[in-house]
Amino acid sequence: MKPIQSYNPLVGRDVLSIADFTKDEISAVLAQAARFESRLMQDRWPLQLLSGRICATVFYEPSTRTRLSFESAMHRLGGSVISVADALQSSSAVKGETIYDSARMIECYADVIVQRHPAVGSAHDMADASSVPVINAGDGTGEHPSQAMLDLFTIEHERGSLEGLTVAMVGDLKNGRTVHSLSQALAMWGAELVLVSPPPLSMPEDVLDDLSARGVRFTQTQDLCEGLARADVAYITRVQKERFEDPADYLRFKGLYVIDAQTVRAAKEGMIVMHPLPRVDEIARDVDDLPNAAYFRQARYAVFVRMALLAMVLGAV
Repeated sequence: MKPIQSYNPLVGRDVLSIADFTKDEISAVLAQAARFESRLMQDRWPLQLLSGRICATVFYEPSTRTRLSFESAMHRLGGSVISVADALQSSSAVKGETIYDSARMIECYADVIVQRHPAVGSAHDMADASSVPVINAGDGTGEHPSQAMLDLFTIEHERGSLEGLTVAMVGDLKNGRTVHSLSQALAMWGAELVLVSPPPLSMPEDVLDDLSARGVRFTQTQDLCEGLARADVAYITRVQKERFEDPADYLRFKGLYVIDAQTVRAAKEGMIVMHPLPRVDEIARDVDDLPNAAYFRQARYAVFVRMALLAMVLGAV
């Protein structure tokens, strides 16, 4: 099968931070994802663009959507997957192997590495040692660049444009790596951000400093209704239990913000509700059947965006 011709600025590159990419480069990823979506709607057979290529998914933290969507993406491109799940317990990391040595070993077996790890900066450590492209699937409370790209793809699909939107980010903004990456990405499209969280879980100062330097308009509030009043998009996050050393601190914030159908109906008309998932109790199930609920479609869009990233870094498009 002939490659799907497109502009590809990602050949051989790592995907570690959303800050490494320009607006045009991200737009190229979104455009390629849309082409893949269109192709798969017509023909569900693998595209064979990555036939004979191997992706290693190496996950030191639990994952459902990210790991499965990357693996699904690789299979849909005709490639193969080798995988290590729960790597802190089931790989040589338990014997003390470093990320550096793991990278030198894994590059012998795979053409691209997708890694999730609890330590901020771990993706850069893997990339520094690896001769094959590395995609950061989450480095602790740091970043999640492929999630930011699929979130942009979702917003563009659901809203029709990325330009000039007001986006409310709700919940654990301190520990939620998805909002760290997404806020930087939305800045490129002139978004206004409304940051809704209790002060102990507010957006980190370095992220706020970056937004200020970019001239991004943002406000911070603890009031959910105030935060949603003008929002075109409500991006909800869970309180990240695994980031709290003291369970009592987690219980203080669990359930603080709950979005239900009444909340959505009282918000701005047409507001879409997104969530990187998994949800715990922050979105009631009575929201699921509303047209505003985009979070399960968001999970589906992940496959197309991750197909685009894999195909592009491996030079198949």
